[in-house]
Order: sequence, then C-alpha cells, then structure tokens
Amino acid sequence: MKKQARFFKALADETRLQILWLLLGEEELCVCDIMRALGITQSKASRHLRYLFNVGLVSDRREGAWMYYRMAVPPGSDQEKLIQLLGEMLAGTPEAERVRQKLKNWLEAKTANDQVGCEAS
Repeated sequence: MKKQARFFKALADETRLQILWLLLGEEELCVCDIMRALGITQSKASRHLRYLFNVGLVSDRREGAWMYYRMAVPPGSDQEKLIQLLGEMLAGTPEAERVRQKLKNWLEAKTANDQVGCEAS
C-alpha cells in the first residue's frame, strides 16, 4: 500500500494539483511555463515536479538549458483513471480555469515573442 499512499500524498498538495491540471491540458510544459501560470519560483516548481516525477506521474526531458514535463501515467492503469477523475473534478472550477487562462496568456505571449525556453521571461 506504500505506492498507493505516495500517489495520494502527491495529490494532497494544492501546487501539485495545479501542476497536474496544467499538464492535463498540454502535451508538455517547460518549468518556466508552470512558474508563470502559478506565480511560483523556479525552485518551488522544480521541487514539486521532482516529487511528481518520483511518484511516476510525470516524465521529463532536457532540451538545452530547459526541462520539459509531461504526464506519464500508464494507459489503462488505476492511476490514469484517478487522474482523469481529478481532471473532471477540476474542470469548470473558477480557480482551475483561472490558472489555465494564465498559462494560455503566457504561452501566447511567449510564442508571439519567438521565445525558446524562457530566456526573456
């Protein structure tokens, strides 16, 4: 039951829930994208992403100086079912929509400025 306890503990933090919510709506995100959407520091974002990585909920890849994260739950697994349920629970809540809108605004601005990574944050 330790594995299941770690999974639910990962969901018991508001910042980690917000990160998962953002990743559910995107193929992958750079750490800086998450920082901008949530208004948190790089160290806080990285700490929570590492926690989610260690539990197996996200995977990462490096591209130059930037780290990118994506959902990594196995298809058809109990984890996937619970993450889908989480997404359904959060969908339409004002805070969840606000966070997604902040991310959308940031990604649009980043694209408009032809930024790679977040060097001009």
